[in-house]
Amino acid sequence: MPTPDKAAAVAELTDKFRSSNAAVLTEYRGLTVAQLKQLRRSLGANSEYAVVKNTLTKIAANEAGINTLDDLFTGPTAVAFVTGDPVESAKGLRDFAKENPNLVIKGGVLDGKALSADEIKKLADLESREVLLAKLAGAMKGKQSQAAALFQALPSKFVRTAEALRAKKAEQGGAE
Repeated sequence: MPTPDKAAAVAELTDKFRSSNAAVLTEYRGLTVAQLKQLRRSLGANSEYAVVKNTLTKIAANEAGINTLDDLFTGPTAVAFVTGDPVESAKGLRDFAKENPNLVIKGGVLDGKALSADEIKKLADLESREVLLAKLAGAMKGKQSQAAALFQALPSKFVRTAEALRAKKAEQGGAE
C-alpha cells in the first residue's frame, strides 16, 4: 500500500511527464550541490531539473504512457523536464557534461519518442528554433526576390524584342 507522500510524488512526476515536450534522464553521481545548482541555471528557464527516486519515476513515466525509459532507471537519477525548446536544454546538458564528466546523459524522450544519449547530443548540435526560422525566412525572401526579377524580366525582354522587330521592319520598308 503506497503512502500518501509517495502517491503525491508519483502524481506530480506523472503530471511533469505529460506536460513536458521532452525529458532527459541523467546520472549525477559525484556532483556537488553547487554544481547541480549551476546545471539548473545552464538548462534555461524552460527546463526543470529534479533528482528523483527511480521506482517512483518509473511508475510515473508508465502512467504517463512512456514505457521506453524503464531500462534507464538505475543508479542515482535526475530528470530534466523540458517545456520549451529542447535544443536549448540539450545544449546546456551537453556543455555541462563536457566540463563535469560526472554528469552522464542516459537517454530521454522527445514528444513520446525515445532518444538515446547520442541522439540527445545530436539534438544539442542543432541550431535553436529561432535561428532555423530566421534562415527559412531569409531563404524564402531570396526566392521571392528571384521570382520577382524573373517576372519583371519577361515583359522587359518582350518589349526589347518587339522594338527590335519594329526597327527591322522599318529598315526593310525604307530600303525598298
